[in-house]
Amino acid sequence: MPHSTQVTQLLIRWSSGDSEALAKLMPLVCEQLRDLAGGYLRNEAAGHTLQPTALVNELYLRLHGCRTVNWKNRAHFFGFAAQTMRRVLVDHARGRKRAKRGRGERPVSIDGSFDLMQDPQSLDLIRLNDALEALETLDPRQAEIVNLRFFVGLTVEETAAVLDISAPTVKREWKLARLWLYREMRGPSTAK
Repeated sequence: MPHSTQVTQLLIRWSSGDSEALAKLMPLVCEQLRDLAGGYLRNEAAGHTLQPTALVNELYLRLHGCRTVNWKNRAHFFGFAAQTMRRVLVDHARGRKRAKRGRGERPVSIDGSFDLMQDPQSLDLIRLNDALEALETLDPRQAEIVNLRFFVGLTVEETAAVLDISAPTVKREWKLARLWLYREMRGPSTAK
């Protein structure tokens, strides 16, 4: 695993306009990015057309065009990477859904080790993405906590450091976000 300081320094250089910094950064983080991509793809159907390396390559292309991000640190970068990979997969799932003319998408199971919800269940990636986008409009900080905790896998303490808030605040906001997402993913209530 690359030293966090080295990654942060390259990110800062890249933010400052050093075009070679991204080329130096990618070999340092590529294995971690492939692991992250593999985690996303693990629950996809066999024969999925995207592979971890292809997902990382798509991320690289999007990063290459992204010149206005003011990178804070390694965790900020991986949070951005996780969010970008999620968007690529959602775009891919929407394309498959259109191609199948509404026959439905394959649900993505949330691994219990992430414990996003108290009662883990199979969720489809499009609904999860839509719920997170809705949460981003209601409470951007809670959405960022979900991204950092669930998609990047940061601890409560690491998330608190990235967002410059206390660990108890992260715990409270994480709990509220999980409950809100659980309710949102279940859909509208049938009771009147």
